[in-house]
Amino acid sequence: MINQYNFLTTWLKAHTKSERGAAMVEYALLVALIAIVAIAALQLLGGTVSENFDTINNELVENRPAGGGEAPAEAPAGGAG
Repeated sequence: MINQYNFLTTWLKAHTKSERGAAMVEYALLVALIAIVAIAALQLLGGTVSENFDTINNELVENRPAGGGEAPAEAPAGGAG
């Protein structure tokens, strides 16, 4: 019984002094903070970015060439004759 107790206390002391768990919690908090900042930035700038993309899209649609903007057909690879 004493051997089991000694083993358990030794095992607990060895695993409670490990800082792996603390480092993992710090990384999780860092990732959470980065996610919060990214979400806040998207909330603040999302409307402006969307408006810019709409403006670019409208300019491209209004200024596309006649004929639907299709690319010209390429010449055959073998040449004309």
